[in-house]
Amino acid sequence: MTSDFDRRRFIKAASAAGLVGLAGCSGGPSEGGDGSDGSTDSDGSDGSDGESAPAANVGMVYATGGLGDGSFNDQAQQGALEAEEELGISFGEAQPDEVAQFSTFQQQFASSTDPNYDLVCCIGFLQADSLSETAESYPDQDFMIVDEVVEADNVASYTFREHEGSYLAGLMASLLTTRDFSAGAGSTQGDSTNLGFVGGVESSLIQKFQAGFQAGVAAGADDVDVSVNYTGSFSDPAAGREAANSMYNSGADIVYHAAGNTGTGVFQAAQEQGKFAIGVDRDQSITRPDYADVILGSMVKRVDTAVYNAIEATVEGEFPGGSNITLGLDNDGVALVYGDQLGSEIPQEVRDEVASAREDIIAGDIDVPSSPSDT
Repeated sequence: MTSDFDRRRFIKAASAAGLVGLAGCSGGPSEGGDGSDGSTDSDGSDGSDGESAPAANVGMVYATGGLGDGSFNDQAQQGALEAEEELGISFGEAQPDEVAQFSTFQQQFASSTDPNYDLVCCIGFLQADSLSETAESYPDQDFMIVDEVVEADNVASYTFREHEGSYLAGLMASLLTTRDFSAGAGSTQGDSTNLGFVGGVESSLIQKFQAGFQAGVAAGADDVDVSVNYTGSFSDPAAGREAANSMYNSGADIVYHAAGNTGTGVFQAAQEQGKFAIGVDRDQSITRPDYADVILGSMVKRVDTAVYNAIEATVEGEFPGGSNITLGLDNDGVALVYGDQLGSEIPQEVRDEVASAREDIIAGDIDVPSSPSDT
């Protein structure tokens, strides 16, 4: 992944000194993470004569937590990388360290004239408030946002039915925790009556993961409780480790996280305790291979699909401004994928029951709650 970072515009908002003033800005975010002026396009060209123009210029403003999380931001970047390869676009990147920086980077991309960005992708629900103001200030600029709806004609909103995929994760966990099961570096005890959920910033979005997980757990066994802990951060592995260790010490043998890079700490705790974990957003048994021996599966959320589709629509002149596109199990927007090392060890009867539940959700025979209050 490092080589990808080195060859495209990369903005790291490491401090206030790294923020470029908006006054007179003509080239978007211009402070490169490596100290360069950031004036090259993602394909390495400088826009001079002789270079073919990209199909579109795209700005990527990532969520706090940054690239390299093996989860949400990396999944979003994958969509841009695929669009670069398949559609011939060029893209620039910005990594805010805190919510207060979202507006700055959104506006810098929107006000840029060299290049002129055809689309600015805003990754994560915490960008919604800033984008509502930015979109109004730049009515001729197209934006897309992931995980929240912003009502504006120049914004396409992409949301997911995370609770559907989380239901399958909960069902799998419930069916495994009520039996003796060993694989890789982890094991469950058949008399366990406790599972865990670690969230990042508590919000209606992350509560969808919690609600679906709890509903799936209840469907698998009516005597299994779910301990819940919100760490308040998507970028604090130490907090994730502490939260998960507390759950494992209290008898949980599987913990599901929806906490970005904070979830790395959940995997660390699982290894230390000889227990299991469930990843999120990407197949984390692949993106976090050091922990593949304790990752039963991951609730994959196709943020890459949302980013790619928005870019493709921009390239084709069909940008869906003012609309909300929702992705769920029925269109592969979310899915439960089994761990690269451990998936084959999961009993077939468990996999069959999960597969049957997936079809029932798609058919409307199972109504998955999206709020913990409804579970």
